Amino acid sequence: MLVALLTLSPLRALVAVESGLSLPLSIDQVLLLIFAIVWLGGLVLRRGRLLRLEHNPTLIATILLTAVFAIGAYSSESLSEWLKEWLKWLVVAGLVWLLAFERGGRWRWLVYAVAVAAVGNGLVGLYIFLGGSGAEHLLILGRFYRAFGTFGQPNPFGGFMGIALPVCCLSAWGMAARLWANWRAGNFLKAVQVAQLLAWAGAALVVAAALLASWSRGAWLGTACAALVMLVALPRRFAHGLLLALIAVALVFALWQTGILPDALIARLTSSLVDLVAINDVRGIDAHAENYAVIERLAHWQAAIDMARDHPFFGVGLGNYPVVYAQYRLINWQLPLGHAHNTYLNLLAETGIIGLFAYIAYWAHMLRICWSLRTHPDPCARSLGIGLLGCWVYLAAHSFFDYLFVNSLFLHIGVLLGVQTILHRQLRTALQLE
Repeated sequence: MLVALLTLSPLRALVAVESGLSLPLSIDQVLLLIFAIVWLGGLVLRRGRLLRLEHNPTLIATILLTAVFAIGAYSSESLSEWLKEWLKWLVVAGLVWLLAFERGGRWRWLVYAVAVAAVGNGLVGLYIFLGGSGAEHLLILGRFYRAFGTFGQPNPFGGFMGIALPVCCLSAWGMAARLWANWRAGNFLKAVQVAQLLAWAGAALVVAAALLASWSRGAWLGTACAALVMLVALPRRFAHGLLLALIAVALVFALWQTGILPDALIARLTSSLVDLVAINDVRGIDAHAENYAVIERLAHWQAAIDMARDHPFFGVGLGNYPVVYAQYRLINWQLPLGHAHNTYLNLLAETGIIGLFAYIAYWAHMLRICWSLRTHPDPCARSLGIGLLGCWVYLAAHSFFDYLFVNSLFLHIGVLLGVQTILHRQLRTALQLE
């Protein structure tokens, strides 16, 4: 049931727009509710214990972060909006808690489900890119359209592709490493393992192409940061990884300077850099077609900073940015757009300094745990752990330009955190047996 939830939940925006029905619950909420009922029913039938805890750093940290986000409920102008956003983190904590006690190999199906959901959405995005949307405001290069999959918007779609890409790439790498080891040992290559390698490699190609087609600069930046960190983490010796990353940076720089990289990509990457660095106050800045997206983003950043200035410690309440936006909006920027287009500023506005510090400390802790997975004895598990490291680095980088806990992406993030929990427990068990 959880596999179906991960696979179908990205359809939330598409169903809401195309069905024409005013439903009390979205498709992901319906599936999540069914999953909870089925799981609780099975637990009762098996007479299992509902509350079980163990010393697990990912689980404990997730529970603590969820508790910190609960503090701002009393200061929220809209308690219902706070509850909707806080429940996302409660579900993430629940998924981590659920997978913390998984002792079999069924968790691998969840990784496959994340990949299948990403590939399916990526194929839809590529169809849109090649002319399937017809949305003129998303026209690029005179003939293509920015891909948005079933998300309705290119940036969160690019975010989904960026989160899934490290898992697909490193899973393919891990399977290739296993096949190489078997071949060197003189063993026959199993057809199933070869098929898995081809499937992971194909998934990585589709997701990478869809990420490029999203035309999202935040997604590109996040992917570049994730790729560099994974290159550093991939070799057993840190010095070798650092050298590998430096070579990659030098190669890209050489391609850039020699003009081999497509001009459209370079123009896309550099078009907003000057405005982002140079503009401190967007009031009085004329917005036009070339700088509209940048000025709009800066206007919402400025509104978030003003909220945080008035509510420095606990913020305006989780999920309440759009509720109080009218009190802080700049002239000509009437729509709140749901968030501040920057996760850190959004959390600073909604949860204050305390919430932002807890969020940053949480993900720093997750990165440290994933880094430790480099010592996992199983090559596939080690590669997956490095892939998860890339996921969190990607999320950290892209979060400077967007808020990605939208359209059910928190479900996939929660499951991947749960997979991280399983791999970390396996590593601790292996170290204890040595």
